[in-house]
Amino acid sequence: MSKCHAIKALLIAYFCTDQKKNKMDSYSYSFTTAKSPKEVFEFLQDVKQWWSGFYEESFEGSSQQLNHEFTFHAGGGMHITKHRLIESIPYQRIVWEVIESKLSFLENPKEWERTKLVFEISDSGGETRVKFTHEGLEPQIECYDQCSSAWSQYLTQLKEKFQGQ
Repeated sequence: MSKCHAIKALLIAYFCTDQKKNKMDSYSYSFTTAKSPKEVFEFLQDVKQWWSGFYEESFEGSSQQLNHEFTFHAGGGMHITKHRLIESIPYQRIVWEVIESKLSFLENPKEWERTKLVFEISDSGGETRVKFTHEGLEPQIECYDQCSSAWSQYLTQLKEKFQGQ
């Protein structure tokens, strides 16, 4: 095998297996609720309703219209990220892409850039299943432990809001 073919084979193996691995290794959290997919979808669209309550969060911009952008601030300026709504399928799916990231507590403050926050909503035998995935938030990156812990706090709170509404 030529050197060129060997490099090409390595690149193909790396990118093809890595893409599948990344999606599977990304942080994920699921739960069910008695709320309808419509109620869940409409609630999730307004990030201020569920992404707050722990770290002095504030928001600028809009999270509800396709291609609209919002900025999330938390931790006294230690976490600043800008998000764009890139996919919205009513009552089924919401995807925000992180387009700017300034996580000052990390060696690489841009670690979240090009990651995606994905909510998948589905009917599951009379209940609504909600699955959140932060595509790109993976165990091998610096932020994983702190960020996955924070996501678990927000999503547990979200689950409890749906149970108590």
